[in-house]
Amino acid sequence: MTSTATSEAMSTATKAAVIDLLYRLADDSLIIGHRNSEWTGLGPILEEDIAFSSMAQDKMGHALALYGLLHQLGEEPPDRLAFARGPRDYRCCDLVAMEFLSGAATDGPLCNNPVRDELVSRGDWAGSLVRQFLFSEADAVRMAALETSAYEPMAQLARKLRGELKYHTLHGRLLIERLGKATEDSRSRLNGVIERVWPQALGMFEPTKHGQTLASAGICPTEEALCDRWLGEVEPIIERSGLSRPKHAKPAYGGRAGNHPPELALLLDDMQRVYRLDPTAQW
Repeated sequence: MTSTATSEAMSTATKAAVIDLLYRLADDSLIIGHRNSEWTGLGPILEEDIAFSSMAQDKMGHALALYGLLHQLGEEPPDRLAFARGPRDYRCCDLVAMEFLSGAATDGPLCNNPVRDELVSRGDWAGSLVRQFLFSEADAVRMAALETSAYEPMAQLARKLRGELKYHTLHGRLLIERLGKATEDSRSRLNGVIERVWPQALGMFEPTKHGQTLASAGICPTEEALCDRWLGEVEPIIERSGLSRPKHAKPAYGGRAGNHPPELALLLDDMQRVYRLDPTAQW
């Protein structure tokens, strides 16, 4: 495979495709990192509080590294990419933007802990858990494919990130299988979330106009190929856990083109508020 180590070695079309890919990866990482951080101090048990906080920190770091690669290709510095763009400029999938904590209250947390019940009942930890499981598996599939990318900076970063992602997938697989087999209530809640978010999960693999360019250049497989690999990973875990997934769900597309649900605008307003007070401030 021919290495494309520098932007100078790429055609205009290939560079545009790489930039689009990096925006998708970076925006996914930033937004799910923010969503997971919302559970800090509110996790249903201490171990999950720590786990979600740790995974949030990892994904924020991944976003910074990916925005750094974009900056090397002539885009704005990482802080401006994270905090100075509006919702239409983001290329994240809808799954990561979904709100599970501050929305409508559920009938209680998945893991019963009287100390935190009142706080956690504001949201849906089962939703965040399933989302993290499905996203982490997709993330791992992408990074495994990108380890041999012809764009060497991306390949080097993918090899580095895979070491952290194995803990994300281990966490998701362990919790999904344990809770899927635990009680009828926990199994019902997980199945309900899987049914609800499956279209958005398929939307992680929304095709873009750059897909064939990336595949032909050996930079990244097509979204269809990545989705097939992801299904090959998640379906056996879901089945082994006594759960099921919709067989005929239609993918929820639009996020990769900047068309997002209202939740993303609310998230960005919260996340960007301090930076926008004075974008020139030195922290």
